[in-house]
Amino acid sequence: MKQAPRALLSVSDKTGLIAFARELASLSFQLISTGGTASALRDAGLTVTDVAEVTGFPEIMDGRVKTLHPAVHGGLLARRGVDDGILAEHGIGYIDLLAVNLYPFEATIARCGCSVEQAIEKIDVGGPAMLRAAAKNHDRVTVVADPGDYPRVVAALRSGGVDPVLRCELAVKAFAHTARYDGTISGYLSRQQQSEEHFPETLVMSWTRAQVLRYGENPHQGAAFYRGGGAVPGTVAGARQLHGKPLSFNNLADADAALQCVNNFTEAACVIVKHANPSGAAVAATPSLAYEHAYATDPTSAFGGIIAFNRSLDAATAETIIGRQLVDVIVAPEISTDALAALAKKKNIRVLDAGAPQSADVSAQAAWDLRSVDHGLLVQDRDAANLGSGELDVVTKRQPTEAELEDLRFAWIVAKYVKSNAIVYAKGLRTIGIGAGQMSRVLSARIGAMKAADEGLDLRDAVMASDAFFPFRDGIDTATASGITAVIQPGGSVRDREVIDAADEHGLAMIFTHMRHFRH
Repeated sequence: MKQAPRALLSVSDKTGLIAFARELASLSFQLISTGGTASALRDAGLTVTDVAEVTGFPEIMDGRVKTLHPAVHGGLLARRGVDDGILAEHGIGYIDLLAVNLYPFEATIARCGCSVEQAIEKIDVGGPAMLRAAAKNHDRVTVVADPGDYPRVVAALRSGGVDPVLRCELAVKAFAHTARYDGTISGYLSRQQQSEEHFPETLVMSWTRAQVLRYGENPHQGAAFYRGGGAVPGTVAGARQLHGKPLSFNNLADADAALQCVNNFTEAACVIVKHANPSGAAVAATPSLAYEHAYATDPTSAFGGIIAFNRSLDAATAETIIGRQLVDVIVAPEISTDALAALAKKKNIRVLDAGAPQSADVSAQAAWDLRSVDHGLLVQDRDAANLGSGELDVVTKRQPTEAELEDLRFAWIVAKYVKSNAIVYAKGLRTIGIGAGQMSRVLSARIGAMKAADEGLDLRDAVMASDAFFPFRDGIDTATASGITAVIQPGGSVRDREVIDAADEHGLAMIFTHMRHFRH
């Protein structure tokens, strides 16, 4: 007699399980299951065969061993017309469909206080083995690792069967599922090792495609956006889009730069970014005033830019923005209902609710900055360093005033997010002029001063931040001619003495940070 089709269901995520199982039962599938999944199916009134009944061997070691048996893997791996005799000889039946998702290892290690022992117990062994077996034999077996695919599978079965194209697609998803799972475990365990080696010998990471983009940096380039780990609050990857056209490749890159910068400030702040560089930034008593000051730095560059806040966006600020300028993206930790209603008047503005940033993130993908090179990957620690009060080394005869110190700290943070060579002029906790991405530092100093002059902003009594040391005194001389009174820079040049002497000649206060902030 022809055997009825058999489906083995063993899932940690029981989303959609009961409805899926009922559909399979109505299609004459015999349901085989394990542990908690079997109990859930029985509680729903479904007839289930325990895996132990199929294998003739009980689940042992608190469930560690239950599906690792020839009756299971033979049923998954057997080829029709090739292995029929072997199955008959050993009394093994075909398994035609497998629905498995794995122990929640990632969710477990994300919990505060999770011990290594608790994490180890959430490493699935039988699940990945079954997924791989079924996926390998997808010519015959339908493998489902994602509950979101249950309706597609049911629809295909009701239409005459799951076709080879869909079975192959599902197999690819199953292999990706186990690869990501193993990568997460490998990354976690490597971080537990007491080793002097900061970076693992083999780097295994995975991302999930969140969106296929219209194009990349340019229209002739294809592109997609992938998320790593979970949706982390306070990041572009974890943000919810509330309004506007789909995000583009450049929107995402610029929004990320703006949000990273603005999240450095504890006071209300606004950062406007254009082509990956801040065009203006400010800290103020309110988000609205911070925006006014950031916009005033360079209104021309702000046109069509990305605006980021570290406070909830209110309706009045939203109305001011759309009444004044073209903006591609607005991102904030919260968008008020009234602000969203105001922004909805402009159908093209992308509005992102990023949520409040997390205080700490222990995942490797969050701790590292990854950049591609041709056939390679550069990995480094994120530039998360900030200055403590004991790290300010005043190297000039004149000490900075308290007001200058506040502005120097502010300018130093902004400079970290400006492409090298970076110069930032600031006064009153707002940028006055920014010189970015030049091949010589003195040219960046000139451009920043020129931008300030173009907008009628006075550099007298302003401060200057440089992301790296001044190789010559010409940068100091150029800035002093515009009226600055204090400088913050890493130091470390062979001509530091010459640069310090120049600052003393001009009566400047200069701080060495002994830390640089290159951003390429």
